[in-house]
Amino acid sequence: MQITKSKALFEQAQHSIPGGVNSPVRAFRAVGGNPIFIKRADGAYIYDEDDNAYIELINSWGPMLLGHNHPLIREAVIKAMENGTSFGAPTAREVEIAELIIAMVPSVEKVRMVNSGTEATMSAIRVARGFTGRDKFIKMEGHYHGHGDSFLIAAGSGAITMGNPDSPGVTKGTAKDTLLAPYNDLAAIERLVEANKGEIAALILEPVPGNMGLTLPRAGYLEGLRAICDREGIVLIFDEVMTGFRLAPGGAQERFGVTPDMCTLAKLSEEVCR
Repeated sequence: MQITKSKALFEQAQHSIPGGVNSPVRAFRAVGGNPIFIKRADGAYIYDEDDNAYIELINSWGPMLLGHNHPLIREAVIKAMENGTSFGAPTAREVEIAELIIAMVPSVEKVRMVNSGTEATMSAIRVARGFTGRDKFIKMEGHYHGHGDSFLIAAGSGAITMGNPDSPGVTKGTAKDTLLAPYNDLAAIERLVEANKGEIAALILEPVPGNMGLTLPRAGYLEGLRAICDREGIVLIFDEVMTGFRLAPGGAQERFGVTPDMCTLAKLSEEVCR
């Protein structure tokens, strides 16, 4: 298989794009080889610049639930574009979308739409801090919530220590309010809560994480988090950017029967508030 054009494009891209790609996961460094530059896609297949065909397993990181270039979706997009592409003002369509999400997702009472999953998680933490008047929040080791500073924190020497910056440019001042715990470990959460009594605004997690390998919650884990948060006045946030509308129509919260206080969803890219 020849990837001559992809190799040439990657070399060219490195002169104008840091690392030659716009997301580190596209650099192929973890798996070796060169990034493949995609020219087109149709149904279950994508085609690179050298016209090699690949079975599509990524689906544009989520949005292509029905495959690429689905005729009904293409027709709907073309029809919508006949009225314009962006207005910078409210539209009837966004009200319809919000009402549909509310009807589908158990925790949702109101919807705030933003531009990315990162904005959604940052906004959710900010709302939780404003609501509780507290600064700290808990996240799970290995869970990805976008590239906001407060989420790019690695674990310290133990489950109840403050986090340390995991990315250059994240300040220690930002890191000190991020507390880390291992996923599926309720005892670690209890220790964090006890060590930071009355200081924790929120607990955010992917109910079924994917970036650390697909890992299911242990029996009773999500229910235990719900009980701890209720007891301590902590806002429970499910980051369902990956699981929303996919694990079940109403996301992991529908699948497991545990209702968070807030959730984030994508690739529609919105913050959803209970």
